[in-house]
Amino acid sequence: MTSRTVTLLDVARAAGVSKSTVSDALQGSGRVAEATRERVRAVAEELGYRPNSAARRLRRSSTGAIGLHLPQTATRLDYYMNLAFGAVARAQEEGLDVVLLAPAGVAGGASGRVASRVDGLLVIDPEVGDSAVPGLLDAGIPVVTGERYLGPAAAPSGAVICDNAASLTALLDHVTERGARHPAVLAPAGTSAWATALRATAASWGQEHGVAVALRTVPFAATPQEAEETTLALLRTDPAVDAVICAPDGAAPGVLRAAATAGRTVGTVSVRTAGGATSGRTIGGATSGRTAGSTTPGRTGEAGTHPRTPLLVASCVDGTATRSAEPPVTAVDLRPAAYGRACAELLCDILAGRTAPDTVRRHAWALETRASTTPPC
Repeated sequence: MTSRTVTLLDVARAAGVSKSTVSDALQGSGRVAEATRERVRAVAEELGYRPNSAARRLRRSSTGAIGLHLPQTATRLDYYMNLAFGAVARAQEEGLDVVLLAPAGVAGGASGRVASRVDGLLVIDPEVGDSAVPGLLDAGIPVVTGERYLGPAAAPSGAVICDNAASLTALLDHVTERGARHPAVLAPAGTSAWATALRATAASWGQEHGVAVALRTVPFAATPQEAEETTLALLRTDPAVDAVICAPDGAAPGVLRAAATAGRTVGTVSVRTAGGATSGRTIGGATSGRTAGSTTPGRTGEAGTHPRTPLLVASCVDGTATRSAEPPVTAVDLRPAAYGRACAELLCDILAGRTAPDTVRRHAWALETRASTTPPC
């Protein structure tokens, strides 16, 4: 007898109990003695019984699917695609499909239609300016957000959050340890919890360290060209900047192009020694041999101008663009596939009653240091 042919009645006959007892035992419901419950489960396992998921969904009025809402600009970003794959993989383990919600399909008060199609919702990086988010949060079904929502709306059933303040602090500390003294941060406007945390951290870190962190605003899903243009304007107006941390996913290569255009070497920073001379500080302790008043090799210094010091480059989001850049870019690995999986797992736990609503879970990140903040070997 194969798993495709085994039925509840087969299990009931083999276990010597009624069909309803088998159903209650396997679902963990009803008044079934623990010994009977264990015997039924053992028989079901031995026979290879697998529940009919379609029938089970009909009995509990379930659609067998969850919805996934991503930022409107997410479709071309490596981070969100990996996140979506992680969510799908975890949902499938629970026997659930994932429906990707198109922005046009959930805006304008369509939350009722969405709620009829899915059992629960994942709303990732909700932005205050996204008109669909309030309706989704108030759809009347369990909702888990990836990061918190800053706008006025019903509270979600749960959330999975990253410590984005800590990750930017780690980047700022890292470039400072590598010799940077005038860092800059390219971050989106504060319409999401992620962007708001980055902007607040840039200010608080600068205040704590007595450093004015140059903060420039870029789009939430800034392109490399937009990052390049912003960085060039920054370096022209503030040539003392010696490290640029770019927040948006995939935009950091634009910072590298801007550095090349500005004649700035990437990967080592010149720092002033006690005697007043400058030296190229690197992770290995080697120096470039520059002296006070000298300029980057191959360039002639001009009286009254700031020497073209090298530039450190880092990113708040790791991905294909940062790993394959030349040089590879130091970045925070937010582990998007694992993050999507964690969001889906929390929603599944809430739907199944394994976790109470209002649960908040934290997701870990890792700092990946690469050649854009370290010297060549």
